[in-house]
Amino acid sequence: MTTTTYPSGTGLSRRSTLIWRTFQVLVWLMGLAILFCLFFYPELGIDLFWNLLIPLAPALLVLALGVWRNLCPMAFTSLLPRHWGTSQRKTLTPTQTSRLNLMGVLALFLIVPLRHAFFDLNGPATGLLVLSLGAVAFGLGFFYEWKSAWCSGLCPVHPVEKLYGLTNRLTLPNAHCGACHQCVRPCPDSTPGINPLSLKKTLTQKTSGYLMAGAFPGFVWGWFQVPDSHGVSSWGELLGLYHMPVMGLLASGGLFLLLNRFVEEKRLIAVFAAAAVSCYYWFRLPALFGYGVFPGDGLLVDVSAILPEWVFTLATVALSVFLFWWIVVNQKRKASWVVRPAFARTNNRRT
Repeated sequence: MTTTTYPSGTGLSRRSTLIWRTFQVLVWLMGLAILFCLFFYPELGIDLFWNLLIPLAPALLVLALGVWRNLCPMAFTSLLPRHWGTSQRKTLTPTQTSRLNLMGVLALFLIVPLRHAFFDLNGPATGLLVLSLGAVAFGLGFFYEWKSAWCSGLCPVHPVEKLYGLTNRLTLPNAHCGACHQCVRPCPDSTPGINPLSLKKTLTQKTSGYLMAGAFPGFVWGWFQVPDSHGVSSWGELLGLYHMPVMGLLASGGLFLLLNRFVEEKRLIAVFAAAAVSCYYWFRLPALFGYGVFPGDGLLVDVSAILPEWVFTLATVALSVFLFWWIVVNQKRKASWVVRPAFARTNNRRT
């Protein structure tokens, strides 16, 4: 049995690689099954995707981001050309990378409000969205080196990873990169304590960083103030999907900039990260079980006839306290998301 040695002294054996690859394929196939349901069994597909997978994702990003980075089916799709040896392996300049990061943030802010009218209630629409993102991810993986263009670039989830994963404490082996080709610097996977404002040398980096670190909590709050609807019939209704999220975004972003003058930036980012994920579960957890702000929206299982509302109020309060403790208070040790593998000896990337 051969072992690839990493700088930290841990190794990823062939057996471990096989185990990770098996889980990656299984998770990818699960994603494919959900995609099938979105088109042919839309109600089930919506429950599996929007009401089960997506609600679990923020907690996973906070507690074990390395698991997600290793198993994400979209990342697996993007990295297929590299694993197959067909990627063009082009390099991105820091300017190009920062532009992709900003585009990822803007895509997040653009897509999420559309859930209320198009995706949350329409399985095929969500399926087309997933297919489109998958095609983009695969295309970027075909042209560019490793995780540079999608996983650490354009992916709309990556900005949330950097916000929620800034106090990561569980470091796992890198299940994708057998050697580090320095495809992006700094590598988000192997930089402990990385956050949305770790890089802010340019206007593009500052914009994407402040939008996520400061404005995102208000955006999350605003999103939950809008009810679901079956499509839109006018420009006014379309703009209405964005009204409250944008208002929350502006208020939260302004507050962050104000407090940033008096509070240490890393501490402030942690507070706003905890506020964002706590706000998400404050509204989302009750909605899953029949106690949402807008009855029926985001419902997974209605237990309102069995359990009293105070149970979920207590659960959301307890969860919020835990999240603030985990992200803000308990910062004794910050770890990278995954272990950086040994640097590659050769470099035959194309530019």
